[in-house]
Amino acid sequence: MSTNNVLSMLTELVKLPSVSSTLPSRDMGNIKVIERLANWLEPLGFAIRILPIAGNPNKANLIATLGSGSGGLVLAGHTDTVPCDDSLWHSDPFALTERDGRLYGLGSTDMKGFFAIVIEALKPFLEKPLNAPLIILATADEESSMDGARSLVHADVSGARYAVVGEPTGLKPMRAHKGIVMKGITITGRSGHSSNPLLGNNAMDAMHEVMSGLMQLRQELALKYQHPGFSVPTPTLNFGCIHGGDNPNRICGQCELHFDIRTTPGMDNGELDALIQKVLTPVAERRAINIGLRALMPGLAAYEEPENSDIVTLVEQLTGQPAGTVGFATEAPFFQQLGLQTIVMGPGSIDQAHQPDEFMALDQIQPTIDVLQAMIQRYCG
Repeated sequence: MSTNNVLSMLTELVKLPSVSSTLPSRDMGNIKVIERLANWLEPLGFAIRILPIAGNPNKANLIATLGSGSGGLVLAGHTDTVPCDDSLWHSDPFALTERDGRLYGLGSTDMKGFFAIVIEALKPFLEKPLNAPLIILATADEESSMDGARSLVHADVSGARYAVVGEPTGLKPMRAHKGIVMKGITITGRSGHSSNPLLGNNAMDAMHEVMSGLMQLRQELALKYQHPGFSVPTPTLNFGCIHGGDNPNRICGQCELHFDIRTTPGMDNGELDALIQKVLTPVAERRAINIGLRALMPGLAAYEEPENSDIVTLVEQLTGQPAGTVGFATEAPFFQQLGLQTIVMGPGSIDQAHQPDEFMALDQIQPTIDVLQAMIQRYCG
């Protein structure tokens, strides 16, 4: 049975830890998951390429290709998971557990389950040559830096024209999501005794002006950019954390702010630094104070696939659902940048991702196999 094969593969994938974290103490490699996928796909006739991520031999992408030609399909996803707290789980997060029609395990839905289903779905197409390539692409570090997807080049998807990013959407096609930029601002002034403000240069006073300017920028961006497809149709700017000073009777010598901007499709992330700098420069000059701006992580562009593109039309027909939008970010923009029509669609729910007792519902498996087989037949068969 298809479900039994998927369960067997997913059991193997879940028990291989591949946590990705911005904290070095929690971070680990994904190479064992990559090697396991390669060991399954190579005997099926796939040409295997394992591409280590620069600077980290324990992390790699897998590119497995079956067939040749042009117009083919990429089935893509990430092999890493977020960290977890074992004490919050009702079962071992690294041992797939079936109960109540659900498969519990870290990465079961986000998104190791996708690979197990993909391998089961492609088996009927091994009997005769494909007319266009089928590429299984597994990446590293999506949950932290997205360095795996960032390292992809056009040669990695040669011959393909379409891509599915199998993030958990309940098998509802998604054709757009917002981008994200995370920034840090550090203001360095001069501390001194609070009884005489002239003795110092208060970094927190300067940050107050900076935040007022950023709030004004937020309003300007909301007026300029509108995307009705999202539940929040405008860009957002969120002040996430702020730290400054050390005592109420000392002039604040340093203050730091971290914030993010969620960009809508059509915005250029590269223009944001100049807009932010227009807020910072007048404050720095007027107060004769040092203000530094830096990126907290590489930015991710917003993603949108045209509603009339071939892949959107096809998945809407196959699923019986109109393509929508999601609030979370994915690797989809990188595949679009490589020239592929791209859709975000996969089994499981994002509501279970990043949560204790993460699970994949058993009733998601066969419908996903059916949709993927129809897509492989259309684009490769």
